[in-house]
Amino acid sequence: MARLLGVDIPNRKKVEYSLQYIYGVGPTRSKEILEAVEIDPDRRAQELSEQELSLITNYIIDNKIMVEGDLRRSVTNNLKRLQSIRCYRGLRHQRGLPVRGQRTITNARTRKGGRKTVGVVRKS
Repeated sequence: MARLLGVDIPNRKKVEYSLQYIYGVGPTRSKEILEAVEIDPDRRAQELSEQELSLITNYIIDNKIMVEGDLRRSVTNNLKRLQSIRCYRGLRHQRGLPVRGQRTITNARTRKGGRKTVGVVRKS
């Protein structure tokens, strides 16, 4: 497996899709990177030479694209900041509820987790 920025990218997939295994690189950014370093997106990752891998890595570093650890740290810090200033979005994140105005009466199972049945316990 080829390694880019500390991430193993799959060999058998096309380079365009293999780059997306790096946190912070999606479809658009992947195409942009390959276009800039002039690598054919239809080639497989195992066909890339060490020089081409270093070209990709250098492009990401030189253009200050936030990926992996830096991006994760930035997202975490943003959430912590929202929670510390006690804003609405921060409180929703803290409570594990939807943040962007979705309804919670019927849906939001992904965010809230599985249903918890609340009932009366009677003495026997």
